[in-house]
Amino acid sequence: MMSVMVVDDEPLARQRMLRLLASVGEVAPVTEAENGEQALSCFAETPVDVVLLDIEMPGINGLAVAQQLMARHTSAEQPAPAVIFCTAYDEHAIAAFEAQAVAYLLKPVTRDKLRQALARASRLNRAQLNALDATAIAERNSVDGREFCARSAAGMQRLPFSQVRYFHADNKYVSAVHTGGELILDDSLKELEDQLGAAVQRVHRNALVVWAQVTGMRRSAAGRYRVVLRDVDQGPVISRRHLSAFKARLGQSGQGSGD
Repeated sequence: MMSVMVVDDEPLARQRMLRLLASVGEVAPVTEAENGEQALSCFAETPVDVVLLDIEMPGINGLAVAQQLMARHTSAEQPAPAVIFCTAYDEHAIAAFEAQAVAYLLKPVTRDKLRQALARASRLNRAQLNALDATAIAERNSVDGREFCARSAAGMQRLPFSQVRYFHADNKYVSAVHTGGELILDDSLKELEDQLGAAVQRVHRNALVVWAQVTGMRRSAAGRYRVVLRDVDQGPVISRRHLSAFKARLGQSGQGSGD
């Protein structure tokens, strides 16, 4: 069972969420807080696994509450909870994921969306959270542990860097091609290249590959080279401009070329 705290300054909104939680099942006990200060106080006294958190509240808003929970509770004795934001506004999505939210749900929250978010939160079970230490927390902020805030038909979601195979720019959008498909990011390719450094390799003006996922390159019948990546049917084309640098790095790493 998963313990949950519902934080919302509107009594009717809390009541509706309590009814949804009751219909989802596998959730108990459930506590309530009507503002950010009360939520922090209640969690300090009685920690829970998940906090369903409104953003726009008087006093300390939901984003600040999440940041304080993460800052105050990172030890094995009292780990931070999984945070699911439930709000009527979508403009805080990026800030929400920077606060390490598990999910961002727009009101009115549906039972299916809530169930999916709770399932995602359940992966951070108590045993896993209790195993966190200072090293694990530091790794979460490293390149390998990085997560992106991505857009999909289902809304905003978090995409772990470990699942990304390459980044591709098409007109004004940048997509992250991952093991389950593609998601749109707000970062430009240049920003991603600067942020990720040696973890990625430029292969085309429109493409960056995640180097840890590269297994080689292959020449097509048309004479073009493509990157061979794990779990991807067809990798991006390598442009003539970037071919020599890619080959050099591939040779240094001992990976095959396939040409």
